[in-house]
Amino acid sequence: MIEARNGRPARLVLGLGCERGTDAAEVISLAEEALMQGGFLPSDLSLVASLDTRAHEPAMRAAAGHFGIPFITFDAARLEQETSRLASPSTVVFAHTGCHGVAEGAALAASGPSGRLAVTKIRSPHATAAIAESDQLFAENSSQGESASLHSDSTDGEGTVR
Repeated sequence: MIEARNGRPARLVLGLGCERGTDAAEVISLAEEALMQGGFLPSDLSLVASLDTRAHEPAMRAAAGHFGIPFITFDAARLEQETSRLASPSTVVFAHTGCHGVAEGAALAASGPSGRLAVTKIRSPHATAAIAESDQLFAENSSQGESASLHSDSTDGEGTVR
């Protein structure tokens, strides 16, 4: 089980999307804005999730590192399965990525079938963020399955998931 630093189970997923080459400060600032909008603390986060084409994007890894949590990615087909649960599906995003929503889709995919959007997509000039809440423990999360990839170098440097 992943626990928040306050001792409660951490069951929030930060979904992120960004253009290639987006500055890490922009992504981190947007993530902090999403937390503030939801009334959440950084310690409430368990995971950062995104599209697999952003797996090596420095801004994504920097955001996960900033919060001290793992970074996982999903392929476009897996994110597309979340379309019916998106608050703001986009045909423009679909044309570029193959899924109708990256930030919301990734947050929902990682939060499992009973997850819900706690903060719908917000935007900055080059990035998007959303937060999903889950009622299940992430260690038991069945929706991560084979289509998710964990990028463990975004943890505390020793492979420890906090």
